[in-house]
Amino acid sequence: MRTALHRFFTMDPADVSGLARAIAEGAVNPTAIVAIIGKTEGNGGINDFTRTLAMMALSQMLAAHLGCRPEAVEERIVLSFSGGSEGVTAPHILVFTVSGRATEHLYPVKRLAIAAAHTRPFHAQDVGRMAMVRETARVVTQLMHTLQVESEDVHLVQIKGALPALGSATVCNASNGDLRCDMAWSRGASALGVALALGEVAESRLSDDAINRDWSLYSSRASVSAKPLLQRSEVVLFANSCRWEGDLVIAHGVMQDIIDVPAIHAALNQLGLQPVDGQLATADVGKVLAVFAKSDADPRASIRHRRHTMWTDADISDMRYSRCVVSALLAGVIGETGVYVSTRAEHQGPQGGGPVAVIGYASS
Repeated sequence: MRTALHRFFTMDPADVSGLARAIAEGAVNPTAIVAIIGKTEGNGGINDFTRTLAMMALSQMLAAHLGCRPEAVEERIVLSFSGGSEGVTAPHILVFTVSGRATEHLYPVKRLAIAAAHTRPFHAQDVGRMAMVRETARVVTQLMHTLQVESEDVHLVQIKGALPALGSATVCNASNGDLRCDMAWSRGASALGVALALGEVAESRLSDDAINRDWSLYSSRASVSAKPLLQRSEVVLFANSCRWEGDLVIAHGVMQDIIDVPAIHAALNQLGLQPVDGQLATADVGKVLAVFAKSDADPRASIRHRRHTMWTDADISDMRYSRCVVSALLAGVIGETGVYVSTRAEHQGPQGGGPVAVIGYASS
């Protein structure tokens, strides 16, 4: 099996010309696409319709190639978009394809492996509770079994968390009136599901009360967003496997806060890349194909004992602040502005920090 990654920079959220051209030229086989992950230039909030526009444009274009209706494309391909391209971030899409057949042959070095799956449909009462944690963990474990990898081989689990519609019966039957069906609860429970599956957190430490409250519990490899009206969570797992071939590998690190440059360096070092004077050499920039990070404005209102105002500035959203900071750090270190930074990192890395993952060409 082999994973390929194609990156296309976009002129607007509905720009699918780069992928369409690659398909027409035979560079991308549309039937081999497993996931498309991208950044759009909206505000990243609940009313950010640039994400929907991008997904609609891709669904309409791909439907003709897949022989299905546009609304059925998402049943075959995970389309995951993060709004907010503040500062230097260049809007772009990352197209992952898988080719070849599974084999028992073991290669001498591990290469990038990817697999995707859905959870079962969730009820509104499940969101933000142990039911969602356990189901997410089940799917992550299933994907590891599919790829035949161990927890230490997994470097990123990208999730679009379910957020099912509320009905009058749901509201009336919510236990104790404590309905958690919103984006923060979906993200938090999904991230802890990853932590449980990867052995980062013991199930004995998990409970409904721990979700979005006990910040000592987190995954170093989960990247979760949530989508209103989504019934099932969509899970994409990235790992390195000796059963896969190719020229791509993935590494990860954990930023302890949003100015943790050494954590970015550490992830690059795993790929054999050494920033010189703080930034990758020009010859090495092209060896990095994708960068993922989660960020948050620390809710404790300080970074390294210095007060920050991201939560009290009424002019600019804290999300836009933190995305801008982390994107600038990543772009500055890597020398490339095509970086993916998503905000709101409940249980995704330590409080105020977040995971970072890098996909690049193997050094050997």
